[in-house]
Amino acid sequence: MANLLVLYYSAFGHVFQMAQAVADGASQSGAHEVRMVRIPELLAAGNRVVKPDGARTENREADEGAALSKQFRLTDRYTKYEATLALQQEIPIATNDDLRWSDGVLLGFPTYYGTMPAQVKLFLEMAGDLCIEGALEGKPVGLFNSTASIHTGHEASLLTAMVPLFHFGMIFVGLPYSENPEYLTADAIGCSPYGASTLAGPDSSLSPDPRELLMAARLGERVADVAEALRQFHFSKK
Repeated sequence: MANLLVLYYSAFGHVFQMAQAVADGASQSGAHEVRMVRIPELLAAGNRVVKPDGARTENREADEGAALSKQFRLTDRYTKYEATLALQQEIPIATNDDLRWSDGVLLGFPTYYGTMPAQVKLFLEMAGDLCIEGALEGKPVGLFNSTASIHTGHEASLLTAMVPLFHFGMIFVGLPYSENPEYLTADAIGCSPYGASTLAGPDSSLSPDPRELLMAARLGERVADVAEALRQFHFSKK
């Protein structure tokens, strides 16, 4: 059976929950081996800190500790951010060897300004050897993500994420209309033909809707089915 890699980055837990649903769907597709790994946070604490206006001093350490990101500290989001990191400590850190091992990949991330976060882009950039080797060519990939609301770029980030994956030679797998009637609604939920998504809310207070998790599971199953079909095809040609 196929090896399915669930590769994700999650800051506030929404994508982590979607990743679990995706992994469950891939497992339900057959006796596949499913491996969940996470893209790590940027290591330097200073890379996760935004200084308030006029906060710079001559003391660099004081600058870095002066204030946490406005985005976090204006609410209780930083507490949730730290709690989410703690929840994921048992999930292994992703490596290039995980990608080599896989027959199919499910990649998840939050939406930052209509695109993937810097953490995910950096991970892909550091996987340049795989592009040179052609190690991912012909492997199916499905995408899932989160965003604050239906107006903050969940479809845009899925579309833009396809670009580097095509450079790796991967085969994109989406969520077709006929299999996912749940997203044909006026309700404020995520998901689209481009992939599974969840609406986290402007303050990250929402949890994934059961319909979003259902469609995420279907995506996992769909990528698993395609990965197995392609594996059998290549095996038959040998």
